[in-house]
This record gives sequence, structure tokens and C-alpha cells, in this order.
Amino acid sequence: MISNFQKPIDSGFHAKSNSNDIVQNIDLVGKKAIITGGYSGIGLETTKSLVDVGAEVFIPAKRTDEASSNLEGIVPKDHIIKMDLSDLNSVKSFADSFKESNNKLDLLINNAGIMACPETRIGKNWESQFAVNHVGHFLLTKELMHLMSNVEGARFISLSSSAHSLTPILWDDIHFENNAYDKWMAYGQSKTASSLIAIEFNNRMKDKGVKGFSVHPGGIMTPLQRHLENQEMVALGWLKEDGSPSDLAKNFFKTTSQGAATTLWCATSPKLNDIGGVFCEDCDIAKRKNDVDESLQRYFGVADWAVDSDEASKLWEVTETMLSS
Repeated sequence: MISNFQKPIDSGFHAKSNSNDIVQNIDLVGKKAIITGGYSGIGLETTKSLVDVGAEVFIPAKRTDEASSNLEGIVPKDHIIKMDLSDLNSVKSFADSFKESNNKLDLLINNAGIMACPETRIGKNWESQFAVNHVGHFLLTKELMHLMSNVEGARFISLSSSAHSLTPILWDDIHFENNAYDKWMAYGQSKTASSLIAIEFNNRMKDKGVKGFSVHPGGIMTPLQRHLENQEMVALGWLKEDGSPSDLAKNFFKTTSQGAATTLWCATSPKLNDIGGVFCEDCDIAKRKNDVDESLQRYFGVADWAVDSDEASKLWEVTETMLSS
């Protein structure tokens, strides 16, 4: 089932709105936030903006030295805590540590991720993109839900991607054990999962006044592209042969500030106080694919499979089984 709220609401913002546009007149003093990957790319911009309006931000970081350097003067050093999404013991350790010293959580933003990387197996022979982008974040989210249930108006934001449109969840072969590995299908599946976790989170928490949102931040050149050769980005239509941005990139790609804007809108907008369980892009709730011009459907709108509550519930249960088996 697809939420009746899955349609734009005329937010007053647009695709090229900047972070500071979104948080203007927002006051988050006394609010606590966790942002995975909050020390580079759009995550760093998200952190800066939340700190600017008073939030106390905690950064679980795989590379704590880099995080400390990038966040110097922005986030206290003791708020940067070691965590590796590919290591579930590390995720559990972070969550336990946070719960010991904090009695609430207002914002959880699952921003970190990997993209289109070579086939790698981690955990229980899990495909790494699904494991890092979804399973690690799923465990973190589950461990922290209780702290959010104590907070009226708490929000959870999970970063998806236009790549979710490549595939629904591959229920018969999630970890590419029977079929040849395809890095883009694996990435697309993980980003569908990143959306579905927000849908089911919202379903489980709505009676507590807590909301969940999935976000497509837009096309942004960040360290996420580190596994891609220039020729591949040319083939994808992102670059010209000389390495300069393509016309597509010039028209649609965003700065990191613009890329963080939709996350910030979902985290702070009063227009979403009574709405949750939706996929957002360009600082508004996204259209469903069928309502988007056919020539733009690869990049805009949300596929029904990424916001279907039945798919979301099934994925939640399947992931719990993965963790317990």
C-alpha cells in the first residue's frame, strides 16, 4: 500500500534551495542529533546547519581522524565516536555508549553509504552495499528507537537515491549468491532498502508522534563516487570526455549545500508535523514515478516499490532474521 501523502505539498522551497534557506528561523536548541557520515560531503553540510541552529550533534565515524579534522570547531571531539557500519559489533557498541549517556534522541539521520563498489562480502557472507547501506543502519536504528519514542516530534531520515529506481528488493537473491554480482543493481537495491526502512519505521512509531522520511538528495559530486572511473561517469552522462561536467550535470547536479537541503527540510519543517512515511526530493515530498515526465523518470520521482508499506514490513522482518540467524 502507498501512502496518500506521497505527493508534493508546495513546500515553498525548490531543487536548488540551500541549507541555510531551509534552517532559517528554525531553533533546535536542546535537541540531540546523530548523523552517520556527518563529516564529509552532504553529511558535513547537514552537520554544520544543525549545529548552526543549536542542535547538539553526535557523529559516529569510521575514520575518526578525518572526522575530527573536518569537524574541528564545529562538533566537540568527544561527540565524534568510532563506528563502522560494516561491523555490527561496532554499531552495537556505539549505540550502547550513546544510550548510557543520553536519555533521548530527537533526530537520527542515516546519511553514510557506499556506492557501486567491487563485490565484497562482509558479516555473514552478505553483499557489502546492502550490508553497509541497509543492515548496519537497520541495527543502529533499532537500537536507538526507544530513545526516540520518548520524544514527541522526533524524526528519522534515511538517505536513498534515484538509483532506487533500478530495482526493487531482490527477494530471491538479496546477496547475489545465485546470480552474477552487478554493482549498480546491488547499489539500487540497497537504496530501495534505505527508503523502505523509513516507511516501516514511521509505521511502527507514528503512535508515539515520531516520524520517518526517506530522502533522495539529488546528484552531487562527493567522495561517494570514489569507486568510479572517469570513463564510467562519461557513460552515465555525468561528465564529458574532457572530464568537465555534462549538460545533464550542469542542469541537475547540486552543490553539497543544496544536496543537504532536503534532509534538513525533512528534519525540521513544521509542514511535516502531521506527515510521515514518505519519500522526499528537491525539498518537497516526491511525486510517484507515473506522475513524472517519462524522459525524467530515471532521475526524479519515487518508484512504488520503494514506498510500499507491505514491502517495507517484509524487509524489516527479513532483516531481523538476517541479524538473528
